[in-house]
Parts: sequence; C-alpha cells; structure tokens
Amino acid sequence: MSRFTKDGKVKQDIIPSTLQRSEEKAQDTFAATLDAAEEQYGDGERAHRTAFASLKHGFEKVGDHWEAKEERGPSDDQAARSGKNTGPTAGGVDARASKRHLYDLAKKLDVPGRSSMTKDELVDALQKANDRETRKAREG
Repeated sequence: MSRFTKDGKVKQDIIPSTLQRSEEKAQDTFAATLDAAEEQYGDGERAHRTAFASLKHGFEKVGDHWEAKEERGPSDDQAARSGKNTGPTAGGVDARASKRHLYDLAKKLDVPGRSSMTKDELVDALQKANDRETRKAREG
C-alpha cells in the first residue's frame, strides 16, 4: 500500500506523528523507504526499522519532530554497522554529532544540567527530552 496520494504527497494519517510535524523531505524519505521495504520484506517491524534507519541518515529527532542533519550519515554506532542490527540505538539523536551540536540542541530543548554533561550524557538527556516532547505533542 502506497503512502503517497495521487499528487505525490505523503498521506498524513499513515505516518508516525513525529513525522507529521516534520518537513516534507523527512516525510518523503520515510514513506518512500517504507514502501520499498514492504515490497521486499512485507508489512511489519523489519520494514519499519528499515524506513527509520533511512530517515536517521539524513535527519535527527529534535523534540517532537525530525530536522535535517548538518551532515548525512549514520546517527549512532548501531546504525553504522552493517547486517542485522539488534542493539540499542540513540533513538533519533545524532550521537555522532559534535558535543557542541548536542549541547545546542539540549539548550533548545531546555535540558537542565546540560553544561556539566558529557557527550554520552547529552545523548541520553536528549533522548528523554525528545520522548517528553513527543508525549506532550500527542496529548495536546
């Protein structure tokens, strides 16, 4: 089942809410990859993991939506590995970005204690902040 309308737009009601609040390019990337993955793997978790992996190469989760990354590429060590990926991911946070970039995102999301955090702590705090913002957006 295609996630695109006849005029080429992504059907909003069948993509995740975080993508509904994201730019069109992020929506297109996810939807096109999901369509292709479902043709190859069938409808299910593997197709969705593939679509999110593709999305994370060009976009990072910021609060309740996805924004284009400064540089394309895997967002964490798990995404950088080839083959079956079953380990933990950074949940859309670009863990390979600079500490400065992560700090700036933490500032944008008003993460408390960010100035004294290590890079790994910033990644964890951003994951939690993103989850919190997504929950708030879904509730309201």
